[in-house]
Amino acid sequence: MALEQQLTETLTQAMKAKDTRTADVVRMIKSRLGERRTAKGFSGTVDDALVLDVIGAYRKQLQKSLVEFEKVGERGAAHAAQLRFELEFCDRYLPKGMDEGALRVLVRERLDALKISDAKQVGRLIGDVMKTHKGQVDAAEVKRIAEDLLKS
Repeated sequence: MALEQQLTETLTQAMKAKDTRTADVVRMIKSRLGERRTAKGFSGTVDDALVLDVIGAYRKQLQKSLVEFEKVGERGAAHAAQLRFELEFCDRYLPKGMDEGALRVLVRERLDALKISDAKQVGRLIGDVMKTHKGQVDAAEVKRIAEDLLKS
């Protein structure tokens, strides 16, 4: 079953169960998917890869917002709880990322293969890794690990 269809069914079930939190998350994802579908220059079909990309982008935005609401303390606690719920919901659909050890091995292999020995060339490495492992790794993590490996 296509992810977009799964989201539609999840929304229907949430509405029947009067689960507003889940319904709100699904509506937001479907809204962003609609925006992407009608964006200028988009031509093609909405496939699972596009849906995962939209969910991943939404999850990244939620993470940034969560940090801000946690800084506010008690005033942002309720909203932070909702954001955590939305993050957990998004995680159900996204592929699991690599653990730190596997990512270190991958970065070391790509550093050697690309013959990168200077931190100024880390951007090239990030582009290479993201091409083959999009959705599995975070570019910021790749950069951090690469810089750490190049120091030692």
